[in-house]
Amino acid sequence: MKIPKRLRPVAEDGHIDEVVRSLMSGKEADVFVVQSHGVIRCAKVYKASQTRSFRQRSDYEEGRRHKNSRRARAMSKGSKYGRKEQEISWQSAEVDALYQLAGAGVRVPQPHYFDHGVLLMDLIADAEGDVAPRLTDVTMTADEARFMHQVLVREVVKMLCAGLIHGDLSEYNVLIGTDGPVIIDLPQAVQAAGNNNAPRMLNRDLDAIKLCLGRFAPELRKTRYGKEIWSHYTQGTLDPETPLTGKFKPPETLIDVAAVLQEIDDAREEAIRRRSDGEP
Repeated sequence: MKIPKRLRPVAEDGHIDEVVRSLMSGKEADVFVVQSHGVIRCAKVYKASQTRSFRQRSDYEEGRRHKNSRRARAMSKGSKYGRKEQEISWQSAEVDALYQLAGAGVRVPQPHYFDHGVLLMDLIADAEGDVAPRLTDVTMTADEARFMHQVLVREVVKMLCAGLIHGDLSEYNVLIGTDGPVIIDLPQAVQAAGNNNAPRMLNRDLDAIKLCLGRFAPELRKTRYGKEIWSHYTQGTLDPETPLTGKFKPPETLIDVAAVLQEIDDAREEAIRRRSDGEP
């Protein structure tokens, strides 16, 4: 396959030997199967901000730290330089998250190189060596679904123990590799300690997984791991092995109406997105 224009600088730098084929084209990025230093990997090419449509981006960026004060000031002012730096920051957030989570033992693709808006990372494959299927495309028995659910809940816990929340976790960004699920697509990863939206996003991530796997094991839909996990986190009692029940009794306080309305809005936007993407 002819090397696409966006991948040429990476190939010229010696990090891509050959582009095998296009893997997918999404709203946020295009992904290619490539050969890099003799190894089959995937190359994620981020799209320019004006061609992307990630919703409520500010919700995800709240609490992110920027090491360069000049860059931070420019980003806050919205200048041309600031917009460019904001784009770089958005892209590099996924790279930083992948390194951080891989180091914490979370099941994510191992990153290998990032420059020119291109991320090289492991290609997640199935037993036949083909690209691994998404969770949404896999049929399971009830027991398999229960096991998969427990594995993914533990991965979410490990992520939170490392200080991050996926923020957009669903059956569409979990791949089923040869040795289990692998979580992908992390440019919107949320800093748990510095983002007021963190508990809502954690709960939404886990709700998406339980609803998907609840197709095969309906009792999973009744679990409430998100609120239970967040309670442990805020109390300082969460670690990767913390016993969890999937049950949560909220304290007898006034209902947070704003939070409820926000969750309703999120559900409505997700339904609209799925319809526009032709998803069931």
